[in-house]
Amino acid sequence: MNLDNIIRDSNIKSDNILNVVNLKKYFPTKKGVFGLRKEYIKAVDDVSFYIKSGETLGLVGESGCGKSTVGHSILRLIEPTEGKIVFDGQEITNINGKNLRKLRNKFQIIFQDPLSSLDPRFTIGRSLSEPFEIQKIYKRKEINEKVKELVEIVGLSQDSIGRYPHEFSGGQKQRICIARALAVSPKMIVCDECVSALDVSIQAQIINLLVQLKNRKNSLSYLFISHDLRVIKHISDRVAVMYLGKIVEIAEKTDLFNNPKHPYTQSLLSAIPFTDPSKKREKILLTDDILSLANMTNGCKFNNRCFKVQKICKETEPEIKQYGNNHYCSCHFCD
Repeated sequence: MNLDNIIRDSNIKSDNILNVVNLKKYFPTKKGVFGLRKEYIKAVDDVSFYIKSGETLGLVGESGCGKSTVGHSILRLIEPTEGKIVFDGQEITNINGKNLRKLRNKFQIIFQDPLSSLDPRFTIGRSLSEPFEIQKIYKRKEINEKVKELVEIVGLSQDSIGRYPHEFSGGQKQRICIARALAVSPKMIVCDECVSALDVSIQAQIINLLVQLKNRKNSLSYLFISHDLRVIKHISDRVAVMYLGKIVEIAEKTDLFNNPKHPYTQSLLSAIPFTDPSKKREKILLTDDILSLANMTNGCKFNNRCFKVQKICKETEPEIKQYGNNHYCSCHFCD
């Protein structure tokens, strides 16, 4: 069965915190003497998936494939061109103004660069108290206590509250951003490359912290966006692989890593180095450059780099279909 149909049939299910159906985000480009809009950059092109309550979905792919655009579109930080977004049983695609602001306490985001997402003029205490003030959840005395609690949860000392962002390391700043995302007790957090700018040892600390927080609150869900498959493998329950604006494969973590079906997924996994030098893996080297999103051709978007390419791949775009238990792939030769 097609993944879109399964999501449409289950978009009111209580165990799905998020359902995304046929999401599109096109950015217009100007062309011609009068600046007429004739072409579009299809950053996200007909993407569908779901996230269960308490689940972590890893979204992986090369830089520029549209991962962050998906996350930002879901949270309505940028407006989707088309599609349907159902969060916690409520469609939020066309909600605006005060109604959208009221929903902000249910979904939050941790950005890639912690320094640029923190106001340098604000102390950490003020940055952490701002969500409470905007949502009008607690009184001032209660807010101060909640800020102290948040700082403690993410493993920082109480004297951090009166300090400024530039006084902290990259890992500490990211802990502050995590604390701010947790402030209003959200049901889902989009982690947008939140460890990619950190050292490996600090990455492990932040990932373990996110896992601990999810274990503490069983209903907390993550959309974890990353280009690092090792990080994705550690934190995710299911994994979605994205290429040039489309999800090409989605499956349970163990199934995807042990039995990848799409040629692109297979090539990504072949590039992961073994920690044991005695073990070897045959690497799949991709040829040619990535196609331009502004000048897409017919057929599969991966056809110019694929080692399984056939004539049908250049003529007909494959649909994403089910292959096995909860495993979906978009390729003419997934079998």
